[in-house]
Amino acid sequence: MKKLVVLITIIFAGISFFSCEDLDDKQEEPQLIIKFRFDPNQVRLNNLGQPSSVAPGNAAQSPNFNAISAHYFELAPTAFTQLGDGTILYHAPETTEGGAVAIDFDQAVIVGEGEAFLKIPLSQVAQGNYEYVRVSLSYQDYNISVRNNGLDYEGRLASFVGYNTYINTHTIGSNSFPINANRLQGYWAFALNDFPYATSGQAPAGATTVPNPIASTSPIPAGSCVVTGKFAENLVINGNESRDIVVTLSLSINNSFEWQEVTTDGKYEPSIGENVVDMGLRGLIPSYIK
Repeated sequence: MKKLVVLITIIFAGISFFSCEDLDDKQEEPQLIIKFRFDPNQVRLNNLGQPSSVAPGNAAQSPNFNAISAHYFELAPTAFTQLGDGTILYHAPETTEGGAVAIDFDQAVIVGEGEAFLKIPLSQVAQGNYEYVRVSLSYQDYNISVRNNGLDYEGRLASFVGYNTYINTHTIGSNSFPINANRLQGYWAFALNDFPYATSGQAPAGATTVPNPIASTSPIPAGSCVVTGKFAENLVINGNESRDIVVTLSLSINNSFEWQEVTTDGKYEPSIGENVVDMGLRGLIPSYIK
């Protein structure tokens, strides 16, 4: 009987040992994780990264964000690093289905606030000392307030801010928008939440604000949506990381949805001809936790 107890003890000890060993083998290596945050109180910037107010004759509101997508992510060592010369960590799928090269919306990664947009093993990130983040935003999904005949309604807007996007069919709630073509930066679609109303349109070309505080030393192409932000303290990747690094991209949505007023009341009223003039994010502040 004693021999049997000893044998069972040895067997269970072996199982425990190998089980722990298997768990250790399956542990993931440290990752670089990218997340988004939407801040209505963050400073509102213009294209040059300077504080900006709403233009005379216009009005704006801070939308309630549901989701976002991006098609390009880069870490830049200095303000003199040209776009594309930094460490490129992500470039979303593109297609020529609609003619010119465009972002393939069917393959877009769309996330909400605080969700992981990107996870990359740190062993695959070039070692370096990074001062800036550059992210090309492509799609926004948010709620806005709309006025019609003196009453205010809440609706949901899909805003395509990438340089060019190929869209088969996209949806807002139960509303379907068949496109099957490319749409340049500024295409949008809108639907009321509680009523059977939907519409779409195109903001003026080049009117989307894209803050770039290093425009004088590292410009971005016209029509792109490469937003640039500076770390408060440089992000250093040395290759010896033992834990995840979580980078949070805080985007300013401070009065980021802007329209030209017909009635000066601060209410967006498309039924009387108030047109959208800007849907760009109003600044980027990156931070990280090691």
